[in-house]
Amino acid sequence: MAHTRILRAFAAFALAFAAIAAPTPVAAATGDVVPASNPGGLPTVVSAEVDDFSYASWDASYRVGLDEDGRARMHVTETLVARFPGTDQNRGIVRGLPTSYEGASLETRIIAVTDDEGAPVPYETDEEDGLLYVQTGTDDYVQGLTTYVIEYEMRDIVLATKPAAGATTPAVDEFYWDLLPLDSTQGIERFRADVVFDAAMTAALTGATRCYTGTSGSTETCDLQGPTVTDGTATFRVESGERPAGDGVTVAIGFDAGTVAQPAARTPDPVGDVVPLVAAGGAVALSVGSWFAVAGFARRRRKATGIVVAQYDVPASLPPLIAGAMIRGAKDVVPAEIVHLAVGGALRIEEGAEAEQPRLRRLSTPPALDELDQDALEALFVDVDAEGVIDLPAEDEAFAARMSALEQSGATEAAARGLTEKVRSRGAVILQWIAIGIAAVGLTLGIWGASTGRLSAIPALVVMSFVAFLVLLSSLYAFSKHTVLTAEGARTYEYLQGVQEFIRVAEADRLRMLQSYSGAERRTAGTADVIHVYERLLPYAILFGMEDEWGGVLERAYTHEGRGATWIGDPASFALRMQLASFVASSHAAATYSAPSAGTSSSAGGSFGGGFSGGGGGGGFSGGR
Repeated sequence: MAHTRILRAFAAFALAFAAIAAPTPVAAATGDVVPASNPGGLPTVVSAEVDDFSYASWDASYRVGLDEDGRARMHVTETLVARFPGTDQNRGIVRGLPTSYEGASLETRIIAVTDDEGAPVPYETDEEDGLLYVQTGTDDYVQGLTTYVIEYEMRDIVLATKPAAGATTPAVDEFYWDLLPLDSTQGIERFRADVVFDAAMTAALTGATRCYTGTSGSTETCDLQGPTVTDGTATFRVESGERPAGDGVTVAIGFDAGTVAQPAARTPDPVGDVVPLVAAGGAVALSVGSWFAVAGFARRRRKATGIVVAQYDVPASLPPLIAGAMIRGAKDVVPAEIVHLAVGGALRIEEGAEAEQPRLRRLSTPPALDELDQDALEALFVDVDAEGVIDLPAEDEAFAARMSALEQSGATEAAARGLTEKVRSRGAVILQWIAIGIAAVGLTLGIWGASTGRLSAIPALVVMSFVAFLVLLSSLYAFSKHTVLTAEGARTYEYLQGVQEFIRVAEADRLRMLQSYSGAERRTAGTADVIHVYERLLPYAILFGMEDEWGGVLERAYTHEGRGATWIGDPASFALRMQLASFVASSHAAATYSAPSAGTSSSAGGSFGGGFSGGGGGGGFSGGR
């Protein structure tokens, strides 16, 4: 059917000029970027060669006590004797220390790095992925046996544990610590570690101790010597000979519950952890509600009497450009305007000189036109030839820009004629202000919770920050003035709904609804008048997305009358029908036109035998540079 192909061609044509008018994406320039997490320029990728060494010995001393607040503080001295190859391979070692444990910051602080004679060793630090990296040495290579003594302090390294449901073990405070990094590639020829507790902690020892060895997850036990009590302080020792790379040692030592004060980060705080999440949900719900309030406001403004009467004609003062600005989700406004001009006798659609490009011919004596119809003709026929003909371009940015401006002019003129106006939805504004208030409260609580050092508050803060950003973006919509119908516009919109109803119903129902065409039209009876009604409503069927249904009605009317559409040049031309079908495909094609980690903790009770190697805090990373 020729008319159906024409309508689909113009629909695809609308998609084409909309895509052509869109700006072409520009690829962002790329380049080498130094990660923000590595401000000192420390290498974050270590080659396998620099890790190819071993430790002749690894000795560590852990001195654990209580500070004035009753919280655990630990001073560690690690004496690491690296055995480097006799070639220019290494400039030093890299030791990674954890910065957090069970939701709390360890406040890891490097005190000194020296050699075996106590002389300072140059080093740099960098924090990344929960580890504080200590990079020793300079640009000079080191060979053979080289000693590094690393002193550092940590806080809150003792956990208050709770027994699992149904367990018989009591609640205790527990020093559960990985003494070796489990992800290093260096073997150790000799290992020894001393863990010393001050008098207050020694007095609270429960006697429950365990030592685990092997790769991460191993439950194999090892010998933990002690406690040896001297001057009120208890010392535990674990030592061994050669240990392969990745072979860990984890100790678990129990104390009476309540011996060590826990940081706020490990104390449940629903205000800091839960309330921000609740606030986030409330802010999102209210913000979404403001969008629904805008939609409801616009919907109410489209209602005048609430009564829709089928209409078979559209006044000349309501061309598709204006009707499209009033119909929510109007389809293919510019193609509908072109068909409107064609059926009104202002132009004719003809077979193009080239395939896939139909052309428009401006008629020499157009009828009286609405001002917008005249503007549409001027925009369409900018590049008209001497015969008053233009070929519809498949790809033309200037033409696409004119068509976009033409469609926008319909919205502008609808406002000028008092059919639409821009106003704010009071309900949306109220809901959005409440959403902003709730988001502000939630964000404040999230920041407060995170500022106390409680890592458990960070997820809520991240969620609340993201929600606050979304609420601010939503405010741009909720606080904006929106185009809605005036009282006159609502009456006009109900009239257009009547046109849609006339187009929708089946032909037999339409006849019963209107009694007769001659009576309803108040014109001379006859099939030609019926065709006139159908053709005049065809552009509006396009706006409603009903061109296929209405086109079928029109086609049957043409067949009954024994003629084709007078607004299409040579409607019987098979070539024109094929050309327009091809134009659909070309228009669719035109639419694409465009210019290593810290140690983790196991469940409570490692000192009672429920732990494993690598299940505590500490550990960290070891490698070469």
